[in-house]
Amino acid sequence: MKGRDVVELVVLAALWGASFIFMRVAVPEFGPVALIAVRVGIAAVFLLIILHLRRQTALLGRHAAPLIALGVLNSAMPFCLLAYATLHVTAGFASILNASTPLWGAMVAYLWLRDRLRAAQVVGLAIGFFGVIVLVWGKAHLRGDGASLAVFAGLAAALSYGIAASFAKRHLSGVAPLAVATGSQIGASLVAVPAALFWWPSQPISSLAWASVIVLGVASTGIAYILFFRLLANIGPARAITVTFLVPVFAIVWGWAFLAESISLQMIVGGLIVLCGTALSTGLVASRAT
Repeated sequence: MKGRDVVELVVLAALWGASFIFMRVAVPEFGPVALIAVRVGIAAVFLLIILHLRRQTALLGRHAAPLIALGVLNSAMPFCLLAYATLHVTAGFASILNASTPLWGAMVAYLWLRDRLRAAQVVGLAIGFFGVIVLVWGKAHLRGDGASLAVFAGLAAALSYGIAASFAKRHLSGVAPLAVATGSQIGASLVAVPAALFWWPSQPISSLAWASVIVLGVASTGIAYILFFRLLANIGPARAITVTFLVPVFAIVWGWAFLAESISLQMIVGGLIVLCGTALSTGLVASRAT
């Protein structure tokens, strides 16, 4: 993996780690479906402007069907499932569910794309997932009614991400990452926005919640997906989605910086384990050794 890919992987993890804070603030007021509709709608508009400025909008029409399907698999469906999950489980538990994405993705890539996994990658995946468990151990408590369903929703979201990564590799390989990111968010909007009309909150929404969803749409969705689909094209689906191992690390850092949450020794140890697992599963350690 090249140095630029490593940098983009870390930036992507930082953006998606911040999304947990934004969702935590906004989802109680918006509700899962309305929140995600606004999130993908903002991302679609933001990305469409950039795509137009780069004169790549023609790519959307050429690949309309797979882009819409990808939008459902990689945005509309998992976003709504995770947003629902955050209403009933802690952020730590949600990060464990989200961190299972590389495991699902690796299995899907192996079964569908015949993408072989080296022994070091398998070990790295196991170490990374163990690190996430260490990171949130003692904080992953279920709360409230509907917690069991929320767990299944989180796992279903992770599986959807895993399927989407291989789907994009199979059907959209070679398409400009910006076009893939834009088209997928337009596809997600076509599904989520009509559904939000039935689940729009009756109570007024605060300015803080609106600000959170705007940043969520532009930074943690629009910019993040440009990076993600570029990584998907450069390093493959099994490696690209290992970014979810790093997301809890940044979620804790942002929580400390903006919500005055403490950082314990357990967090430091868990974070180091996650980093080691990610380095192995992405081939970073092997590339340094050669």
